[in-house]
Amino acid sequence: MKNMLRVLPLTILLVLAGCRTAPVYNVVSDSLSAPSNASLSQVTKAIKLAGANLGWAMTSKKPGHLVGKLAIRKHRAEVDIRYNTKTFSITYRSSQNLKYDGTNIHSNYNGWIQRLRNAILAQASAI
Repeated sequence: MKNMLRVLPLTILLVLAGCRTAPVYNVVSDSLSAPSNASLSQVTKAIKLAGANLGWAMTSKKPGHLVGKLAIRKHRAEVDIRYNTKTFSITYRSSQNLKYDGTNIHSNYNGWIQRLRNAILAQASAI
């Protein structure tokens, strides 16, 4: 019984840590590391490949605008990716089961966006 009482607070802490929320992370006008002669079409391909490698489904809306969708188990995230040959932005569009309250969201979402940002930078530099 004593051991159970010692483990209970740790168990509660781990459960609560898994449910953390944080302010929504948006990437705003981040510099692409693409070559100066890269075309918009090359940047589009690089962004789509970066997303696909991480499980994001990318849909073209118009030149310079993609919508990325990620589904993990019962969680869904959707982002707008706006870009040109020099910069890009990733902004929250919608989500399901991520505790979004208008300002904060499940912290896993921010990790997904950070990984997407890093993958886009890596793919753009490989153009």
